[in-house]
Amino acid sequence: MIDNAILIKQGAEARIYTAPFLTRTAIVKERFSKTYRHPILDKKLTAKRVTQEARCLFKCRKSGVDTPVLYFVDIENSTIYMEFVQGMIVKDLLVADNEYITNKKKQDELAKKIGIALARVHAVDVIHGDLTTSNLMLRESNQSLVVIDFGLSYISALPEDKAVDLYVLEKTFLSTHPNSEEMFADILEYYQKNYEASQGVLSKLAEVRLRGRKRSMVG
Repeated sequence: MIDNAILIKQGAEARIYTAPFLTRTAIVKERFSKTYRHPILDKKLTAKRVTQEARCLFKCRKSGVDTPVLYFVDIENSTIYMEFVQGMIVKDLLVADNEYITNKKKQDELAKKIGIALARVHAVDVIHGDLTTSNLMLRESNQSLVVIDFGLSYISALPEDKAVDLYVLEKTFLSTHPNSEEMFADILEYYQKNYEASQGVLSKLAEVRLRGRKRSMVG
């Protein structure tokens, strides 16, 4: 049990709380056990996921990506304490302010931030695993683009894994934010400019898109 914690979200893998940590408010992510797994196996797998998430978060922040600051990792209790970021989720921002889609200047500013952040994530071979506009934020204090929720992240140098990351984000834009095709194209342009190995990733992205269309046609 986490002292003075307030549950704010529960997903399939973890519970998210706000709770005091030393002199500040933290986000606390607690992975819970899966009762269908053998207890010893479950503990090992959960510990591995907690460690992997913390490692990817730290690796990205070290490379210049704005992420929540990592405060404390409690492997025994499958819990990560991290910075509570004050700001607005990009998904909510795009819904609330259509100018980010229609105004070229505002669109370009946001696309640049997202493209550069993704380039830095992939440059250190981190695959986010759940790149959606719900997992991107603008920090209230300086409007920096913050990448959050590394719960499905892992390390891979494969261009295809990075392409799938981009494809997930593209599908989110097209399904959730109407008329955002130009904005996503701008994101890819900034990604390409800021990531030396981007050409291989973008080539794979074309293949992933083709497979996605074929699956849609089959039903």
